[in-house]
Amino acid sequence: MAAPRGNDAHTIRPERRHTRRSVLAGLAAVGALGAAGCTRVASASGKDGGDLLERLRAQGVVRLGIAGEVPFGYIDRDGRLTGEAPELARAIFGRLGVERVQPVPTEFGSLIPGLNAQQFDVVAAGMYVTPDRCEQVIFADPDYQMPDAFIVPKGNPLGLRTYADALRRHAKIATGTGYAQIQHAVEAGFKENDLVIVPDQVAGLNAVESGRVDLFAATAVTARMVARGSAKAESTKPFVALVDGKPKADGGAFAFRPTETRLRDAFNAELHRLRRSGELYRIVRPFGFTEAEMTTLTAKELCRR
Repeated sequence: MAAPRGNDAHTIRPERRHTRRSVLAGLAAVGALGAAGCTRVASASGKDGGDLLERLRAQGVVRLGIAGEVPFGYIDRDGRLTGEAPELARAIFGRLGVERVQPVPTEFGSLIPGLNAQQFDVVAAGMYVTPDRCEQVIFADPDYQMPDAFIVPKGNPLGLRTYADALRRHAKIATGTGYAQIQHAVEAGFKENDLVIVPDQVAGLNAVESGRVDLFAATAVTARMVARGSAKAESTKPFVALVDGKPKADGGAFAFRPTETRLRDAFNAELHRLRRSGELYRIVRPFGFTEAEMTTLTAKELCRR
């Protein structure tokens, strides 16, 4: 792959232990940058698939919408942008002739509105491809697929391995704002009003460690990364949730404005090259991803589900 270029080239260093303070400190370190990112980016005409790629090449920087989620896209303790999606963006946009990536932190629920309001150029947050989202943005093909897992107290005293287990044991379940695990829990029989919705995975871990909930539901990679090093909690083995009675394979991808098909297609072409060479997995592996979570799913497939 082309090595990262520009001022933000650095060695991938995923954090080993994350706290709310470290995440917030990182966001504060780029506060001025984030504020600058709220300025609208130059819009493309949308004619013939848009001209944003040419604009990005000319200005030498692409603005990435991130949600401060480990391990998908976040600011580390040194104030540097990292995570599975930003590191992959560095590699792909470098190949496309765009030298630098710049973070625009926002809340997860604001990523699609912010993208379509031209506050940044692309969503780089490991966002799941869903039919509802496909009506608002266009996606590259997924760069990973992901089962669910739980964060539970050490030893998993209630034996919680699936949503059916949790329902049967009347477990108190928490998950994150906007997480797909909300739907997964509801499909299993939970009432949405009974779920404890927390702002992020750090709050979810804290809720389990303090005994306020019996489990925190998240993606398998999030559960592994966040629970690692905890003296009071652990992650369960990954499992595939059932939706409409069928196993549901979720895939995460980069999102683009609907007018920017040329940029999306060029991005996709480089993504597929990285996948074929094995470089994609080498990029995301430091963030806790396994070979089993690599995928050949397409955005077209997931948009139809």
